[in-house]
Amino acid sequence: MAEKKGRGKIAAKVEDLIRGPVEEAGYLLWDVDYFKEGADFNLLVTIENTDRTKAIDLDDCEKISRLLSPILDREDPISDSYYLEVSSAGLERELSRAEHFRFYLGKKVCVKLYAPADGKKSLVGTLISYGEEGLVLGLENGEEKSFGQDAVAKVTTVYENL
Repeated sequence: MAEKKGRGKIAAKVEDLIRGPVEEAGYLLWDVDYFKEGADFNLLVTIENTDRTKAIDLDDCEKISRLLSPILDREDPISDSYYLEVSSAGLERELSRAEHFRFYLGKKVCVKLYAPADGKKSLVGTLISYGEEGLVLGLENGEEKSFGQDAVAKVTTVYENL
């Protein structure tokens, strides 16, 4: 559940460079990843709509791509030739940063545990709180379960048809 480790310097540099323009355009910058696939370098920018009732579509991705291309060309944070891809975070995505957890407070999530709790390694419920010490999940039966960060393997959103 800890924030992503090993994020490359290039991804972090690009993220700092584009966060403001992406947010000013009305989107949440979900993630930035820079990686090599075969002989090609790829810069993957993942976005989310700040209005959770609206899905990201191709037009949104194209809009952000057109917004970012001149910024990246002007600032030139990547010395290699690369492909820019702007993508939706998807319907059910992993929460890996504090801002992701804050964005999904009060929403349904799936918590996968390293070791079973009450015989279950996976629980679905409402994300009540999140902090350095862990998270609190509200279950359908009204019970609240607390999990320390060291107990949680992964947290993902749960798609709910709005």
